[in-house]
Amino acid sequence: MTTVLSVNGLIEIPEVFRKADALEPGQRCDIERVGHGEYCVRVSGQTAPGKPKERLIDVLKSCPVKDWWVQTDRSERTSLDAPSLFEA
Repeated sequence: MTTVLSVNGLIEIPEVFRKADALEPGQRCDIERVGHGEYCVRVSGQTAPGKPKERLIDVLKSCPVKDWWVQTDRSERTSLDAPSLFEA
């Protein structure tokens, strides 16, 4: 498969390979020069420093304080048939 070297020297791994190997943005890549014009790229499971490992929802779920949120009782809703306080 062919890809293009960008003006900034970046090479994009084609989507087919990213999906097949479950690659995520921020993962570290090791590149080794094998020979003239030949390179070997290895993607590790680690994310680059400074990049978040977890999604926000995962961070919120890991909160040490459990059961602080209580669902409201929906039976206490006002009836639509009740007269409004603002009626004249």
